[in-house]
Amino acid sequence: MKALQLSPGETTPRLVDVSQPEPGPGQVLMRVGGAGACHSDLHLMEGLAALMGQDAFTLGHENAGWIEALGPGVAGFEVGQPVAVYGPWGCGVCRTCRQGNENYCETGSLTKGGGGGLGIDGGMAEYLLVPSPRLLVPLDKLAPWQAAPLTDAALTPYHAVKRSLPRLVPGSAAVVIGAGGLGHMAVQILKALTPAKVIVVDARAEALELATSLGADKTVLTSDKTVEEVRGLTNGRGAELVLDLVGSSDTLPVAAGSGCLLGDVTLVGLGMGTVPFGFMTQPYECSLTATYWGGIIELMEVIALAEAGMLEAHIERFPLDQAVEAYDRMREGRLQGRAVIVP
Repeated sequence: MKALQLSPGETTPRLVDVSQPEPGPGQVLMRVGGAGACHSDLHLMEGLAALMGQDAFTLGHENAGWIEALGPGVAGFEVGQPVAVYGPWGCGVCRTCRQGNENYCETGSLTKGGGGGLGIDGGMAEYLLVPSPRLLVPLDKLAPWQAAPLTDAALTPYHAVKRSLPRLVPGSAAVVIGAGGLGHMAVQILKALTPAKVIVVDARAEALELATSLGADKTVLTSDKTVEEVRGLTNGRGAELVLDLVGSSDTLPVAAGSGCLLGDVTLVGLGMGTVPFGFMTQPYECSLTATYWGGIIELMEVIALAEAGMLEAHIERFPLDQAVEAYDRMREGRLQGRAVIVP
């Protein structure tokens, strides 16, 4: 079968021929219907995969499709059934994994290739081998190519928003920094779950236009006065929740400067920026935190939101042999929403 693989020392993935996997005991083989292209894949190409010590592997950690074959001992699913794949693959037995939060597996497996497309073969291929049926979420009304980006681009901001829901009461504000693949989902999630005023910050006017069409109340085009503008839109108070979906040295100071007393500034993006932290660098009890992905129960909730028509990924589809082009467009900022590779 064809697969888009990243090899050690290389910065551009290549389409290669590999053997079609066979499911062993407790495993599931899925025919891929869609695999999302994520900005974090660019970090893998830029050296993160080598830093993790990974061998060649197939990219694609946002995956959905149809069950092709069930390994011995697998029950509860049927061949041909459409499913989405929960992306973080933990040990499955530690405390956090048993709580459904394999994104925070206590064994550290996620730093050693803990998921398809993250050091283990992912979904940018014709078939994906899933190690356990516990990682599958059935689909009802969504096509796999529609569901694939929900497994990260929606799940990640959903988790970040959900932990701050008690702060997002009437009269509150939420700031979304970065209106790309995750950001356009975050806007919809905030509007679906909270009464907060949603303010979106981005350096691209077209991204802000998309955010407005999805319900953003106010938008701010990035400048040296971004923090001042955000605080002006919140009556000088700042926002109860700031989501930095970029995480660069340019955006993190904006995020830290936009939070309010008792608020949350939540880092989601992998831009590797930093900010100073001290007794008077933040408003009192304004927390700075970083989140990673979300739990499988939260993925079920995300899919339920989408199947109820309250959340939709804006998708550009690419065939497998054009996947590199999708990444090039992402790198150049020429994508609207999410790129999904459809083998």
